[in-house]
Amino acid sequence: MTLPDLPFDTDDMIEGLRPWIECESPTYDPAALARMMDIVAFDCAAIGATVEIIPGRMGCGPSVRARLPHPDQGTPGILVSGHFDTVHPVGTLAKNPFRIEGDKVYGPGIQDMKSGNYIALEAMRRILRAGIVTPLPVTFLFTPDEEIGSPATRGLIEAEALANRYFLCPEPALPQNGVTTGRYAIARFEISCEGVPSHAGAHLEAGTSAVRELARRILEIEEMTTADCTFSVNDVTSGQWVNCVPSFARAQVLSMAKEQADLDAGVARILAMAGLRNGVTFSVRQTVTRPVWENGQPETMALYEVAKGLAAEIGMELPYASSGGGSDANFSGALRVPSLCSLGVTGAGLHTLNEHILASSLVPRTRLLAGLFCTLGS
Repeated sequence: MTLPDLPFDTDDMIEGLRPWIECESPTYDPAALARMMDIVAFDCAAIGATVEIIPGRMGCGPSVRARLPHPDQGTPGILVSGHFDTVHPVGTLAKNPFRIEGDKVYGPGIQDMKSGNYIALEAMRRILRAGIVTPLPVTFLFTPDEEIGSPATRGLIEAEALANRYFLCPEPALPQNGVTTGRYAIARFEISCEGVPSHAGAHLEAGTSAVRELARRILEIEEMTTADCTFSVNDVTSGQWVNCVPSFARAQVLSMAKEQADLDAGVARILAMAGLRNGVTFSVRQTVTRPVWENGQPETMALYEVAKGLAAEIGMELPYASSGGGSDANFSGALRVPSLCSLGVTGAGLHTLNEHILASSLVPRTRLLAGLFCTLGS
């Protein structure tokens, strides 16, 4: 395992990353995602990739698939899978603008996970410019819906994973420069209440509030959280007219567990809550599931050992762990495709207005990815 000597430059990467951060791309804004994917598609084409823009579906934005030039292009190789959707609405850039403060580089989506995608592409750009032919062909798949569980692109991700020998996911690095070798199982639900409407001023007693019942249910659901299975509620909505007793209210629930059996038990508990209570009908619909990616799979650990050896050449530790949060490596790992996640950049504050990366981690993490591209399959 020998790392290629490539001229990665921190300042150049920060400048190249800037347009990606300043193009805001929240999941629920497919037009914004399309603008982001246009930038990505151009940058992929500019390094010589064969690029496809795959139309969006289910109300989501498009995906980009880029196949890097290789004598064996089309045969099983390395898939780099990453998402470009963020949890930050358009306008967040005004609150967390792209900027450099010491070693920190800020901006919405910079850690999760635009910087990881960028360094993976930068690694291949430098490899191709140096005239190096990687042992295996490399394909990039960039998707628009990971933050909502990849409902529109799961089938695409799984098909690409099965068509390749290795699955690399440049999600944010774990603390202490770590990578992920397994991920928890995740389920999402939509919950709703149907009550009885009335005029809240003239006939309050004639109505039955769906909002009040949903509030009770939210507390019950979140109190079901244990060390083995967690529950969190958000996206709560109801009617607009305060002079009406609300007849409908809804919310979303996220559940996460380290083991599939614990998630299955949690799913059964929340589904069993459906029914009539206090004059209000409560409904539960399971929407998206990420299967558990079991930690310690032999094929994944063999891939990890390659990465660990490359990291040692760089002079850095590379601890590993199973992690919560979920990623598209849940799908590849569950399919037993050798997978490694959290290959992206070190930082903090993901999903907050303090989201940033550490500039000092850009070059070593890019070198690690370049080493994997140039080593796997040799």
